[in-house]
Amino acid sequence: MRRFFFNPNLAQLSSDSSNSNPTLTRLSQLAIGSLLNLTDDIYHHWCRVLRAKVGEQSLVFDGLGGQSIIELESIDKKSAQARIISHDTIDNRSNFHSTIAIVMSRGDRMDYAIQKSTELGATTIQLLTSQHGEVRLKANQVDKKLNHWQQVALSACEQCGLNRPPLVMSPVSIEQWLQQQGGEPHNDVSYLVNDAYYQQYFNQPTLPLVLAVPNQQEKQQLDINASIKQHFTQAVQTQSKPRFDILIGAEGGLSESEYLQARDSNYLPWQLGNRVLRTETAPVVALATLMHIGDTV
Repeated sequence: MRRFFFNPNLAQLSSDSSNSNPTLTRLSQLAIGSLLNLTDDIYHHWCRVLRAKVGEQSLVFDGLGGQSIIELESIDKKSAQARIISHDTIDNRSNFHSTIAIVMSRGDRMDYAIQKSTELGATTIQLLTSQHGEVRLKANQVDKKLNHWQQVALSACEQCGLNRPPLVMSPVSIEQWLQQQGGEPHNDVSYLVNDAYYQQYFNQPTLPLVLAVPNQQEKQQLDINASIKQHFTQAVQTQSKPRFDILIGAEGGLSESEYLQARDSNYLPWQLGNRVLRTETAPVVALATLMHIGDTV
């Protein structure tokens, strides 16, 4: 069954919906049988590209939890309506919160990093600039690129079954990020920030990790995997979700000064294996490793 992201910012209930509150667009709160006007992107993809017919069903999610089955009720030249058939509370989310704070790279490499981070359950993806970074967006490019990368994440959600999409945050410098000055999500998904799930993430204590090779002294003093396990255990004891902020440098790595700033900001140097990973590979390995460690706690 096809899955689509249904953006409540761009949607309206049909005028003959049975729901008593015509301004309510949160899918999980709509009555079974309510009619929805499909958003333009769903209409185009489902009805025009895929040539769906009246009576066909699809899954839709709005990022606020769960998903719904809808059935095409009517189609005309520029719009379509669908009726809500059922709701499901499944989210398929990870058992931990995570921030992938990654220096922007060029072309498909950035798309790949965002796509795979989404499939592996990242909560947010913070875009960064750095001394060794290749990408510097001009002010008039930020909105367009941010929208593109957020759409990459939403498309990955549609494919993998995740119903809580990661927020792709506007670029900031590594220095700003280490000073806890993060970016903002694209306007189209900014409504997610106020949801309880994302608020829990923003207010959750974090274990910050920087993907880097520790020096000999650090290797002797630090057991990063033990720290990660302890963070998971403490979260379980307090009935909360652990959060990890993972700092990933550019293809040339972090500069010495950036690494020292990260260490001064209590980031622990985490080495993933004994080989140098590409910037788009690093978040995949890091998140997969955290999933494995979390399953063993």
